[in-house]
Amino acid sequence: MAKVKHIVLLKFKSSVDEAQIDQVFDSLLDLSETIPGIEDYVSGGNMSPESLSNGFTHAFVITFTDAAARDAYLVHPEHEKVKTLLMSVLEAVTVVDFEV
Repeated sequence: MAKVKHIVLLKFKSSVDEAQIDQVFDSLLDLSETIPGIEDYVSGGNMSPESLSNGFTHAFVITFTDAAARDAYLVHPEHEKVKTLLMSVLEAVTVVDFEV
């Protein structure tokens, strides 16, 4: 079975401060250590010099053992809590998944 990379690009509302952004990424890190099937989690702020980010300022990537693990994550109650937090502070979000 192929692993799945779950790539999420985030554009925070202008009213969101660094403490709130840190809370989001702390919550995501907690998910990565709690939900089965997550092999790796990385996140960070955009630092590309290419000026192609379309206003997206941060990103995270989760590697799942397979598509079934990704699907279980998407409906997991802890993911739903973090998703609610995210949607309250985001102006925009883009998600792309692919198999490796």
